[in-house]
Amino acid sequence: MDAELHFDLPLSIAVPLVVLCLLLAAYLSAAETAITGASRPRMHRLAQQGNKRAAMVNRLLDRKDETVSAVLLGNNVVNIFSASLTTAVLTALFGAAGIVYATLAIGVMVVIFAEVMPKTWALMRADRVALTLAPSILFTVAILGPLARGVAWISRFFLGLMNVRTDRSHDAEEHSDLLRGAIELHGADLTDEAAPAEKAMLRSVLDLGDRTVGDVMTHRGNVALIDAGQPVEAIVAQMLAAPYTRIPLYRGEADNVVGVMHAKDLFRAIKAAQGTVDSVKIDAVMTPPWFIPESTILFDQLEAFRARHEHFAIVVDEYGALRGIVTLEDILEEIVGDIEDEHDAIRRGVLRRDDGSLLCQGDVPIRDLNREFGWGLPEGVATTIAGLVLHEARRIPEVGQTYAFYGFRFEILKREGTRIAELRIVPPAAIQAAD
Repeated sequence: MDAELHFDLPLSIAVPLVVLCLLLAAYLSAAETAITGASRPRMHRLAQQGNKRAAMVNRLLDRKDETVSAVLLGNNVVNIFSASLTTAVLTALFGAAGIVYATLAIGVMVVIFAEVMPKTWALMRADRVALTLAPSILFTVAILGPLARGVAWISRFFLGLMNVRTDRSHDAEEHSDLLRGAIELHGADLTDEAAPAEKAMLRSVLDLGDRTVGDVMTHRGNVALIDAGQPVEAIVAQMLAAPYTRIPLYRGEADNVVGVMHAKDLFRAIKAAQGTVDSVKIDAVMTPPWFIPESTILFDQLEAFRARHEHFAIVVDEYGALRGIVTLEDILEEIVGDIEDEHDAIRRGVLRRDDGSLLCQGDVPIRDLNREFGWGLPEGVATTIAGLVLHEARRIPEVGQTYAFYGFRFEILKREGTRIAELRIVPPAAIQAAD
């Protein structure tokens, strides 16, 4: 005859109830892990493609606190109920010793079958499990949601008494860190050679909101300028000799930029004048200059280029003095890397040597070196590599002097006035190899 519990529940019913509670606990554990581990970007994309289950997952993610609270509440209730039933069954069979047996039995079963196994399974395929269980989780939340909200309110009340913040607000920096972390994980387990390049481009897109045109502009020392007061024939000759299609024109002094000449506009004007160069009016051909401050954020400038249908802007400082120029290509190169065409200089200012060191022109941007060689030189203190050396040296170095910082070695090879024209850079790997 079956042993009976003190509340007259037959053993044949109590045991299946315990098994059912363990199954429910396993389901709730898997649901909790799947919802917390599901990829919101992927769910959003699937929902846009018409996946109804993905839309359900998004609804649950929008109410993640309530969802998790309801699932945890249900899981605890089920575990407590199963523990009580197991204790009652084993006490009925073994007396007082049944309490010990029940503790061991339910502990092992809950940990293995209701926690570790389902959570491990759900964690390995969170998106798939979330899509599969979404309808049932919505039903669970609908049933237990009101009670979960009450429990959550009580919890927040006592946390508030202890001055513990319970808001879910995230600042912009935190969102940026989340995106950057996802980018760093992109392709981490892949051998695709394109993965590093893709990550670099994605990082660069995020950097557009943190960098200014002053970081990517062509400095005025490297800008081709034409004196608009010269004869037209001289201007045409300089335009033909220049490797650029757009060149700023000035009058009097370089800071007084009066316009921008496009080679096509000039040649069209010459053709319209039937080849008579002297009859061309330069003021009528050149376009008004577009001045922008060097503090302009790159993303804003990219949007401005698109809105104005412009590719070229004059960069000035706070006093209105010419600082350089920035083009649409400069900003695009921040994202995709250097874009070289048939008119670009063959030498980019960097020459590799057999011993692992580099011969570098002083005006090479630090950003370009970091992207090209995977270095981590600071970009916030200076724009060019010569500027970085000056910042660290705190003086105008002499030719032949060597400095060591950030794990690199910098040797001054050439100076033009007070400007560092050329230097030798020895990266950490080359230093270790030499030692």
